[in-house]
Amino acid sequence: MTFPTSAKVARGLGLGAALIGFSLSLGACTHTSREVEVTQSIPTDYRQRHPIAIREADRTVEVFVGNGRGGLTPVQRAEVAELGQTWLREGTGAIIAEVPSDTPNARAASDTIREIQSVLAANGVPARGVTVKHYRPADPRTFATIRLIYPKVTAVAGPCGLWPEDLGPSIKNKGYYDNRPYWNLGCANQRNLAAMVENPSDLVQPRPETPPYTARRAVTYDTYRTTKPDTSDKSKLSGVGQ
Repeated sequence: MTFPTSAKVARGLGLGAALIGFSLSLGACTHTSREVEVTQSIPTDYRQRHPIAIREADRTVEVFVGNGRGGLTPVQRAEVAELGQTWLREGTGAIIAEVPSDTPNARAASDTIREIQSVLAANGVPARGVTVKHYRPADPRTFATIRLIYPKVTAVAGPCGLWPEDLGPSIKNKGYYDNRPYWNLGCANQRNLAAMVENPSDLVQPRPETPPYTARRAVTYDTYRTTKPDTSDKSKLSGVGQ
């Protein structure tokens, strides 16, 4: 019976250790690739993480009416007139006027809604564009107001303030060591942009160009053609330092 020498034993142990190390390295590579795949699934561009959506939403103007006074104040009359003008430009449905009933100010509200209808009509809103509905507040302690509501196309983004991962080094923050932006970054910017844009369709497509003003263009071309170069001393360069 032949026993292996110490050199053969050492060689066998070294080969076994090499195979174990190689298998561990393959396992580590596989684990790392999965982590990278999961991490890269989160968009790095804040416009993709928090996209601006175009949808239909309601615009509401509340008119406060006291118990003993019907009609609109000068400020309220201006607000109703402005609502009628913007409805003509951006409204996608009729104006719903919700008037309180069975409340202490119900009689004053009834007088006020007639003035509201006249102000809207004076600003171009047709009679069929206003629908009057009565409502009773669920809580009698709340102040019952006349609510003017109409739908419009609006841009929205968010919600903001979501923190699905830690900001610092943590086992729950897979993108910290890759220097990736955190989830909430850029959400407020997108939400503010959506709130400030006047025409939400501008975020989707450009507006058509208006035809040029031919009369003004002719005057500009004629002025450019007939203007002579200035040969006075005012048009000469300074000779200081020459």
